[in-house]
Amino acid sequence: MESQITWVENKKTAPPAVDQQRWSVEAIEALFALPFNDLIFKAQQVHREHFDANTVQLSTLLSIKTGGCPEDCGYCPQSAKYNTGVEAEKLMPIDEVLKAAQAAKDKGATRFCMGAAWRSPKDHQVDAVGEMVTAVKAMGLETCVTLGMLKEHQAKQLQEAGLDYYNHNLDTSPDFYGDIISTRTYQDRLDTLDRVRDAGIKVCCGGIVGLGETVNQRAGLIAQLANMAEPPESVPINNLVKVEGTPLADNAEIDPLDFVRTIAVARITMPTSFVRLSAGRESMNESTQALCFLAGANSIFYGEKLLVTDNPELERDTKLFEKLGLKRLES
Repeated sequence: MESQITWVENKKTAPPAVDQQRWSVEAIEALFALPFNDLIFKAQQVHREHFDANTVQLSTLLSIKTGGCPEDCGYCPQSAKYNTGVEAEKLMPIDEVLKAAQAAKDKGATRFCMGAAWRSPKDHQVDAVGEMVTAVKAMGLETCVTLGMLKEHQAKQLQEAGLDYYNHNLDTSPDFYGDIISTRTYQDRLDTLDRVRDAGIKVCCGGIVGLGETVNQRAGLIAQLANMAEPPESVPINNLVKVEGTPLADNAEIDPLDFVRTIAVARITMPTSFVRLSAGRESMNESTQALCFLAGANSIFYGEKLLVTDNPELERDTKLFEKLGLKRLES
């Protein structure tokens, strides 16, 4: 049956490069439908062509400005529209950010990500974050920020500050997006990604599994990402963290194997991207995480908090790495 989902045409998202495979939603659905062993085998083959299969990037994510966001993303505890117990805070002072960055580096992180709960930052806020980026980069860490929608001059400003990656997730497929968010359009997100690319910053862009989407819609998200003229260099795949007070707090749990399948499909369709096992890892047992690594995940966030939700502690991750014979990516 012909799928009703396509990707949104945009300057940087279509068409893909001539030598890049263009993935139809139907072809991606076919990957999801493969026998599990066949899918994992294919993902491993692709993964080993481009990466050391036993090396994983360690990243740390710090919330530098928490809560009070005017957006209505149905999954997010930082939205001011929901009563989740997350209080609005001011931008963190730069000395506290640098202290956290040094602690992350000391524990083995090579990538330091900073998140601020803004819809779209003001110029003076971008100035302040730019100073943080420059200082963190001087410590020898790869830098990434997520600040909401950007204007062209703001993206250029962050590039001049030395920013390596800008994170701006699509969350889900174009046709399901409106069921989750109403305060920002899909095109708004794509436009910000265009500005980031045009400024010469690498893109970190992924989505969330477990929002209530169908497999077809999950395939639509992957198609949107994989068919960008230049796919994101970093692709975070999140498992919905259900937070009391948000509209999605009572969503049904997805089967862990469906999440693993999503990791595998992302790896196959975006072979040179870092695929990050992101939010929701706290609720995963070691077996599920091991399958994700087998499926091609090669980056994780570590630390007690992932913005404002729980995340596995470093000690647990270290023990798991030892069991699986995994090693950290060195900078």
